[in-house]
Amino acid sequence: MIRGIRIYVEGGGKGKDSKGLVQKGFRAFFKSAADLARGKQIHFDVIACGSINSTLEDFNIALQTHKDAFNVLLVDSDGPVRVGPREHLRARGGLKLRGSVVDESCHLMVQTVEAWLIADVAALKQFYGQEFSASAIPGNTNVEEINKANLYSSLKAATRRTQKGQYHKVIHGAELLKKVDVAQVRNRAPHCDRLFATIQRKISAR
Repeated sequence: MIRGIRIYVEGGGKGKDSKGLVQKGFRAFFKSAADLARGKQIHFDVIACGSINSTLEDFNIALQTHKDAFNVLLVDSDGPVRVGPREHLRARGGLKLRGSVVDESCHLMVQTVEAWLIADVAALKQFYGQEFSASAIPGNTNVEEINKANLYSSLKAATRRTQKGQYHKVIHGAELLKKVDVAQVRNRAPHCDRLFATIQRKISAR
């Protein structure tokens, strides 16, 4: 029986303040899952860890220090995903993932977290205002098909003339995570939907 759910997420760089911003953004994004967990008296938390290697390290430590929790690794795939999340990470090389880790605990933002952000163009428009250029955002039904370079370039092009300025991964990204419609993201990003479905299954099993 699990007593907690802990999501170790890539993002925020090396700075304490930037990690704090990213952490708040992801906590807001996962609010519905957190509320569901707490309704079953399951502790729920999201921890922003910085780089992918730091995230893996913190996750690996949590497997030993938080054995009564369902520990989740959440990192950018940084490319298309054609195999299971664990195999995808192992194939990238240089990433130290414990041999006992199962796919159920490995989750990916495909191809980066920006795919989740552009899944809700209405939220982007509301955040950036009148000069936001929605036509610069790819219209793929499945946002995971958009490669990493195009995610960044489209967001930069769409926001270049806005009063808030060109898209900033930490400052803007963290705020946008608080505003996007999770249902829309799940509908357009299968790996995001997989993560929420996994969390819900763990909570229901309590």
